[in-house]
Amino acid sequence: MKPAIAPLKRADLEPLLERVRTALGETDYQTLKAVVETLAYLTQVAEAKQTTIEHLRRLLFGGSTEKTRTVLMVLTQLAEAAPDPTAAADPASRREGALEPAPGEPSPAPRPDPAEPAAPPNAKGHGRNGAEAYRGAEKIRVRHDAIKAGAACPGCLKGKVYGTAHPGVLVRIVGQAPLQAKVYELEKLRCNLCGELFTADPPAGVGAEKYDATAGSMIGLLKYGSGLPFYRQEQLQESLEIPLPASTQWGIVRDVARVLEPAYAELIREAAQGDVLHNDDTGMTILAMGKRPTREAVTADPAERTGVFTSGIVSTRAGQRIALFFTGRQHAGENLAMVLAQRAAALGPPIQMCDALSRNLPGELAVIVANCVAHARRKFIEVAPNFPAECRHVLETLGAVYQHDALARERGLSPDERVRFHAAHSGPLMDGLKEWLSRQLEERTVEPNSGLGQAIAYMLKHWTKLTLFLREPGAPLDNNLCERALKKAILHRKNALFFKTAHGAHVGDVFMSLIHTCQLAGANPFDYLTELQRHAAELAATPQAWMPWNYRQTLERASAPRPASD
Repeated sequence: MKPAIAPLKRADLEPLLERVRTALGETDYQTLKAVVETLAYLTQVAEAKQTTIEHLRRLLFGGSTEKTRTVLMVLTQLAEAAPDPTAAADPASRREGALEPAPGEPSPAPRPDPAEPAAPPNAKGHGRNGAEAYRGAEKIRVRHDAIKAGAACPGCLKGKVYGTAHPGVLVRIVGQAPLQAKVYELEKLRCNLCGELFTADPPAGVGAEKYDATAGSMIGLLKYGSGLPFYRQEQLQESLEIPLPASTQWGIVRDVARVLEPAYAELIREAAQGDVLHNDDTGMTILAMGKRPTREAVTADPAERTGVFTSGIVSTRAGQRIALFFTGRQHAGENLAMVLAQRAAALGPPIQMCDALSRNLPGELAVIVANCVAHARRKFIEVAPNFPAECRHVLETLGAVYQHDALARERGLSPDERVRFHAAHSGPLMDGLKEWLSRQLEERTVEPNSGLGQAIAYMLKHWTKLTLFLREPGAPLDNNLCERALKKAILHRKNALFFKTAHGAHVGDVFMSLIHTCQLAGANPFDYLTELQRHAAELAATPQAWMPWNYRQTLERASAPRPASD
């Protein structure tokens, strides 16, 4: 029966609560007040135009998680709250949400005993860092002002003091503007007779450019690495009394991108030689490309694409990882084909990891395609509340496979050793899972058009590509590496909303590719971008020597003293 909806406002409810406060008591009054305030807030949220059912669900029950442990915990709670499954008349007539397995199906995992003490949660970090964590800090050596090495000990007056290998450490962190400014007031002198003006020379090393190379590095790192739009940087700098207009920031990063272009092109060439290439894309907005081209500009193809995407490609080879970003009309597969066009002919086809969308494939180029297990697993997580027993079996099986993969990483197994390890330990699990999935559809114990039926059909359809890790050395289980990289583009989209032009999108691609590759290589992106600008001529001549993983060695060789000639 539909309840009667009372058209009361929050202002009308407050006097009502006060009138019943004495009768309820303070504890019950606070409970009722919290219920009323929650209802008023949900009503306000529901009236908003942008609110969706999914938004309300997350607001009420919290954000979703895909961790196996958490999902299985929720399924256990659902199973305990469900009615007795033995009351079902016929296992074949089960519907969504039933818990009793049909003959031949796996039984749910045993529930934890409430009497047993729960395992203690993982201890959270204390948020403090030791002095060794501040690798980018300026280090200042402070000598003892009263005692020197070799002097007599002022304590015992007998021995001599000596320097220790580990000095005392004092860390001091100061706040400052992201971009600082120095104003040099050059003294001017004028002759009182001839009037000639004499101006002091600026200090050595100041240079003639207003904006130092570090300025372009910081602006680009904040904008494309941390998602801080130009206008927010402008507001921050203005409040710190070092103004930097958004238009000026764009001019700086545009010019810096021209200098960085050889490094970006070399990253593409290096990525093309990778053993495994992950790719995926996400939606993006370029204002200049937002509208469909006019009839005169449309090509003969009637199905001309109008969408805009940012494609992410992560290439791995011998432990080295390279991240690339491309924004425009092309899909991830088309951008991957463009990268692989630079692959050396002597190399065999690489492994490509992606989801099962056809637009992720590189056309006619030869690749060994692997599909993402996490993508297939996610389909079971989405329907887990409706099919807890069945999804528990799938998630526990895949969880064991991921544990085997983690164990292979911990042992440092080579690609060949890893594939043999998976074949021996994960192979039987995956074979049993495939047999179980096939039986669900063949015996009609699951409705094919249900959420579970569609998840099973997806996994069986792409089974060969989903299990490539059992046969091909180096094949990964999932595409999480690329999805994490795409968070750079998603962060920019959430904060800046769009690129204005295709050229602006390309500038963003250059910065994001170099910044994220630095992070994957463990290099300092600020230092890297700065050194590339300071050595622009060398970068243009030998870009392969200025990659994030070897540029420091290049700098050390350039600064090393040359041996004297005979």
